[in-house]
Amino acid sequence: MHQRFHLSPAIFIGLALLSGCASDPPARRGAVISGGAGSQPIAGEVPRAKALESAVQPKGGYSALRVSGDYAGYPALDRFIARMAQQHGFPRDYLNGLFSQAQRKTWTIDYMRKESKPGPPSPGGWSRYRAQFLDKLHVSRGVEFWRRHAGTLRRASEHYGVPPEYILGIMGVETAYGANLGGHRVLDALTTLAFDSPRRADYFADELEKFLLMARQERIDPTLPKGSFAGAMGLGQFMPSSFLNWAVDFDGDGRKDLWQPADAIGSIANYFAAHGWRSGDGVVMPAVLKVAGANELETGYDTRYSVAELARYGIVPARTLAADTPVSLLRLRAEGGDEYWLGLPNFYAITRYNNSTYYAMAVHELAQAIKARYE
Repeated sequence: MHQRFHLSPAIFIGLALLSGCASDPPARRGAVISGGAGSQPIAGEVPRAKALESAVQPKGGYSALRVSGDYAGYPALDRFIARMAQQHGFPRDYLNGLFSQAQRKTWTIDYMRKESKPGPPSPGGWSRYRAQFLDKLHVSRGVEFWRRHAGTLRRASEHYGVPPEYILGIMGVETAYGANLGGHRVLDALTTLAFDSPRRADYFADELEKFLLMARQERIDPTLPKGSFAGAMGLGQFMPSSFLNWAVDFDGDGRKDLWQPADAIGSIANYFAAHGWRSGDGVVMPAVLKVAGANELETGYDTRYSVAELARYGIVPARTLAADTPVSLLRLRAEGGDEYWLGLPNFYAITRYNNSTYYAMAVHELAQAIKARYE
């Protein structure tokens, strides 16, 4: 939602440590409320625009004069609590009590210290990555999920213009349709990454802020939601910032519950629509190399060429595309040799979920395999 090292793709739409994720640059947008001259609040005052929001009492009944437990004596956390009180109207004693419940995740700290930035894709890397998701289990579960939730998927597709198979492709890669939701308390995960990890601490502090706002908005106890070790939640693994921006109450029950299929389906479709999905358009197309010119060009989901420009290097689409069509040049390091594809705007839309060529191609191929079996 990405500028980081590559972790498991099930971490989410929107972990900001990967080379791409649904919650990195786009998912980190936040509404900035600015007033006119002289409208800056004094210390401890809740801005008027936040008055209604802060009137909602956070759930859990936590209260303490100071933080105890794993995060006692953390100046950065104390400053965070002060900011949440000033900017969002959270009672300080509530946050002191809440963070007294937070538990440091030592495994997460060790993992983040050991993880390194990815190098260039290795030969056969695409084949190995693809095999994690393009198997009988992912396809059959996707077909079964489609049959159980056909009405909801059809309604989301009609409303947002996103085909059902691509919603399922995301769910399949992220959580195997809810089988791998993660068992970490989101409060613990984000507190650990915000205050005990040297990598992207500011990002995770921002996500922790959004998580507390989300929990108050949805009237849930912040100690209850569970997700990935990076704080991603639900069937589509939304980070809290993505939740606030793009989660929808698709079943109309008054709550946005991304652990339930209907809201997860609607929210993934909404995310795609908000990030440029073009209804009725294709996603990728095989490229034909007439001469050995591809090695001279940069490849990746974020490259930009016209079909005419690539033709000058002997790279042409397998099927007809207009000469001025914008495409990205993709290289997949398969076991049988490199494959070249042309990414269309909808392929780029998938990478807004996770900034990775392999991720987006896995979502695409899984989507097509599910559709073929379903029909």
